[in-house]
Amino acid sequence: MDRGPDDTIDDGNGLAPPRHPPGSQPPPLPAGKRRYGVIRTLWHWTLSLSVAAFVGSILIVVVNAVIPPPATPLMLLRGVEHAGEAGFRWRWRSMDRISPHVFRAVLAAEDARFCEHSGFDFKAIEKAWKEHQRGDGLRGASTISQQTAKNLYLWPGRSYVRKGVEAWFTFLIELIWTKDRILETYVNVVEWGTGIYGITAAARHHFKKEPDKLTPREAALLAATLPNPRRWSAGRPSGYINRRAGTIQARMRSFKIRNEDICS
Repeated sequence: MDRGPDDTIDDGNGLAPPRHPPGSQPPPLPAGKRRYGVIRTLWHWTLSLSVAAFVGSILIVVVNAVIPPPATPLMLLRGVEHAGEAGFRWRWRSMDRISPHVFRAVLAAEDARFCEHSGFDFKAIEKAWKEHQRGDGLRGASTISQQTAKNLYLWPGRSYVRKGVEAWFTFLIELIWTKDRILETYVNVVEWGTGIYGITAAARHHFKKEPDKLTPREAALLAATLPNPRRWSAGRPSGYINRRAGTIQARMRSFKIRNEDICS
């Protein structure tokens, strides 16, 4: 009987001799099979990393619902930028030890519909887009929830990927945290000057006092600098910041806030 070159012969013990002689290399896989193996490995790692990122993002938001973060990515990046200088100043302060004027001021300045939306103010987005179409500059329409997600978890910069991650973290903190916790975290991690983070460091640096002693005017001045805190100073306000603070202070009267419940 004729046999092909790859046929094996039983040696009588029920065992077939090896297909390839000892010391020889098996023939290489066809190119198509090699490509399939690489694609399958990449898909496996991509899926594993995606699941890890998904689960990890939820876990860190759950943890931060009760435990303040040790620092934020922005603080660390700014520290590298200004290596050799004084570093950054930051200390967490619980809501009941912060003047209610601070919360009223940031709501009046940054997000008047904070208690009405679920993380995204679509009315503000639509208004900003219409203004842009009329030829005005494209202004930001980020809510305090979005800014909290950005300041707490993300790196500085502008890209669609970053915006997508920001939207995911915004959804998570609105789902898991209370509105009080979002606002408390925001005023504790936001940048208020070069190397100055959070309301405690801001109150001490600009007004030489603790955050529970801030007046309505001082809170309005701090909120007025939020769009560009590294350029503007609440302690040495320009004419523009003084006018902006006056507008914010007038709007603050419509926010009746008690520390126990921001959105009651």
